[in-house]
Amino acid sequence: MMQRWLVGAVAAGLLALSAIAQTAEQPAETACMVCPQQLGQGIYMVQGVTALGTVANRNFISNAGFVITPQGVVVIDALGSPALAQALVDEIRQISPLPITHVLVTHFHADHIYGLQVFKALGARILAHEGGKNYLFSDTAQARLTASRSELAPWVNEQTQLVFADEWLSGSQELEVGGIRFKLLHMGPAHTLEDMVIYVSQRKVLFSGDMLFRQRIPFVGQSDSRHWQQALTELSNLSVDWVVPGHGSPSREFAKDLRLTQSYLQFLRMSMLRAVEEGVSFDEAYQATDWSAYVNLPLFGAANRMNAFNIYLQAEQEAMK
Repeated sequence: MMQRWLVGAVAAGLLALSAIAQTAEQPAETACMVCPQQLGQGIYMVQGVTALGTVANRNFISNAGFVITPQGVVVIDALGSPALAQALVDEIRQISPLPITHVLVTHFHADHIYGLQVFKALGARILAHEGGKNYLFSDTAQARLTASRSELAPWVNEQTQLVFADEWLSGSQELEVGGIRFKLLHMGPAHTLEDMVIYVSQRKVLFSGDMLFRQRIPFVGQSDSRHWQQALTELSNLSVDWVVPGHGSPSREFAKDLRLTQSYLQFLRMSMLRAVEEGVSFDEAYQATDWSAYVNLPLFGAANRMNAFNIYLQAEQEAMK
């Protein structure tokens, strides 16, 4: 059964790569490569397109943020290529001459970290949860980078490297820069083992990473879907004026946006757990499930079947314990 799990994980990754060239996408921004939106005093974000990564969109498919403090600039996530990261640096310098002191990594999926080397070269200190080491040392990380160098060149190429954190965190911590406090809250295992959200409590702004998706189907991958739901319930206790999701537009409707990700995960688990309990094959279960509540969300066609398959495999593993 474990071998089937590994085969399923590899197959899911191949499905994601093959879908890249087939998925319709929003046009890339032409006025600037990455365009900051201000959410509050000193707080900005840049929004990727709702699509899978292609050469046309330069793998600009995830969000990033930055906070300007009196002592320097703190960046949250590094985007999906060195070129995008450099464009973000250029935009930051248009707003503030202060140095970029830190990069806080929400998780180690490729579209959030391939720009890290740019910030590393500037001397920024990179902080991440230690669970990210599992990904960086994995065959999956190397295979993904190899594929991206081919599929996304020249934006991701032979000069693009995986970058390790300067400081690996073992749990939730607080960072203060220039009097601004950043709460680095470890939420994993959820979307990934290492998930962190960044809460700027003085501004009531939450950078949720991929704990929260807006305006599209979430990417489940090898997540711990059960604990992910529990972690979202914990997040609901925060006082949030603005939430910056890992994908999708910033929002003032934190509770509503949280429910979309949570309800989708609940529906996936309920449907696939029932199928496993009843001895129904995945193909039969998928065909019999009513997906009408989610079918019109962007990236449903590219991600939903893969998500359901991974949850089905997890349900089989849980049934064996």
